[in-house]
Amino acid sequence: MKFENTGIEKFKADLNRLDEVMHEHGLVREGQWDYERVTYDRKFELKEGIFYLRVFGYAIEGDVGAHKATIQLMTPLLGKYYYPHGVEYGEGENFPSGLVNQCKKTLEEVKAEIEKFAQ
Repeated sequence: MKFENTGIEKFKADLNRLDEVMHEHGLVREGQWDYERVTYDRKFELKEGIFYLRVFGYAIEGDVGAHKATIQLMTPLLGKYYYPHGVEYGEGENFPSGLVNQCKKTLEEVKAEIEKFAQ
């Protein structure tokens, strides 16, 4: 499920500041990065299954591995995890409305913080 028009996808931000803000809202980068891309995940374990709110980004300047990069954020996604295949984001997925609302609230809070320092 795509969270269209959140405004997050318009931001370019410093990687280190972004890491801090995302972590404050439960979105962690951990090992989901390479030298050009990042993925911030928040895991939700519900009776309906395991879900991930994901915010992707890519370096438009600098190097993620060196912790010196400007990240262009992309459209956030909500996906359901299926063992052993991974996360599915498809239109055919059914996402609990409470989860969708919680994700929207989290994204609004993240956006409010990022817009204070983003380009």
